[in-house]
Amino acid sequence: MTATAPEPALPGQVTIREVCLRDGLQIEAPIPLSAKLELLDAVVATGVREIEATAFVSPTKVPALADAAQLAAELGRYPGITFSALVAGPGGARRAVTAGLGSIEYVVSAADSHSHANVGRSTDDSAALIEEIVGIAHAADVTVEVIVATAWDCPFDGPTAPDRVTAVVAAAVAAGADRIALADTIGTATPRRVTRLIERVRPLIDELPLGAHFHNTRGAGLACAYAAVGAGITRLDAAVGGLGGCPFAPGASGNIATEDLVYLLRDSDIATDVDLAAAIRAGRVAQQLIGRELPGALLRAGDRILG
Repeated sequence: MTATAPEPALPGQVTIREVCLRDGLQIEAPIPLSAKLELLDAVVATGVREIEATAFVSPTKVPALADAAQLAAELGRYPGITFSALVAGPGGARRAVTAGLGSIEYVVSAADSHSHANVGRSTDDSAALIEEIVGIAHAADVTVEVIVATAWDCPFDGPTAPDRVTAVVAAAVAAGADRIALADTIGTATPRRVTRLIERVRPLIDELPLGAHFHNTRGAGLACAYAAVGAGITRLDAAVGGLGGCPFAPGASGNIATEDLVYLLRDSDIATDVDLAAAIRAGRVAQQLIGRELPGALLRAGDRILG
């Protein structure tokens, strides 16, 4: 009789950060602030407690997020939500802090070619700015998450060496970052590779929270998310409807869909703050505002219980 491998020990709770308003919209044609607020209303109704609201980056490079300050001015209407914004450098960090964001995310690509395409500088030069950005944020009582982009693969350089990822993580820890996340920017990761990288990173971060961000570009996003949870990750990014992608990485499209992730976690006895029915409704709102069909599976098939 063949012995079966034991199932991984899974956490009882996973925090989902909704990223449709930033990562979800950044590759789309700009939509009005009023439409973003309609989408935000639908997302808040899901019960999610953390939302990535926008990015303080160059409006010429990412025109869909040019209204970051205007959107930030509306966030006080939603008490009890932790809003964050992505920044690409110290200038963006200052703008985000001035706009009243309580949390910022700074992205450092572990691959040089993607880093140059994304922010016009090398990985080492981007990592060298972490300390300054942390200083700007902490002086205003704002937390900082360092997100390591192209943690598994780069669209230009190919597979990312794990040592490049761990070097960025070590720099973030040394600079005093509050959280770390690993991002599969182009949706090429697979479960075993996810587990192996998490095992490499975990000893470097002490007690800092470690999150993960997956795209479903090649159909493995949810499997990677489940593998990450099995490896101890309790923070995951997702976007309603599977909206999103990276404008500086060819072919990178489709975050894992919030509603699909909640479906998977619920049936694995893992709790989230997100109501599944409301998440499906929010995905439909996103689909209507964007004006095209989104890739989220539950938008088409529905829930096995709710219909």
